[in-house]
Amino acid sequence: MINKKINFFKFFPLLIFFLLILIAFVALQKYDRESLPSVLIGKSPPPLVLENLGSYDLVSKKDLDSIKENKIRLVNFWASWCPPCRVEHPQLERLSELENVELYGVNYKDKKNSALNFLKEYGNPFLKIGTDQSGRNAIEWGVYGVPETFAIDQEGRVLFRHAGPITKEIMKTKFYKFINQ
Repeated sequence: MINKKINFFKFFPLLIFFLLILIAFVALQKYDRESLPSVLIGKSPPPLVLENLGSYDLVSKKDLDSIKENKIRLVNFWASWCPPCRVEHPQLERLSELENVELYGVNYKDKKNSALNFLKEYGNPFLKIGTDQSGRNAIEWGVYGVPETFAIDQEGRVLFRHAGPITKEIMKTKFYKFINQ
């Protein structure tokens, strides 16, 4: 009978590998992709320094300051080249029809003609709009990618942000609780 000694150090890298996989699996289960943090929550948003988009009225800092009316202002970063922006567009049109909502658009790193054609084809839900050709405004607002929407209260503070397209479900669960106050 041959007596073989088992060398546990040979199995140590394999044990570490499986431990890392287990940690990654647990971390992914707890990750909430809906809650991307924003340092702007509760603060005044950075000023928007935008260029005109065609003959549409331009969004200004004054549009986002405190107001007397009981309205929520939504600032939506979008682009014509963005497929999810097309998905959310019907919801933006519904939001723009509500009495206590003012919807402003920031066209992000887009060709002006493409953006204008997008609005011509799908409709313009925005009260005012501007284009962010350099992407500097998006950086200052902490935008991860388009579409992304920020809600601003009557005092001119950011209430929340939503990264990704606004679907019917998200409108019900996230936006209506702020809008129907």
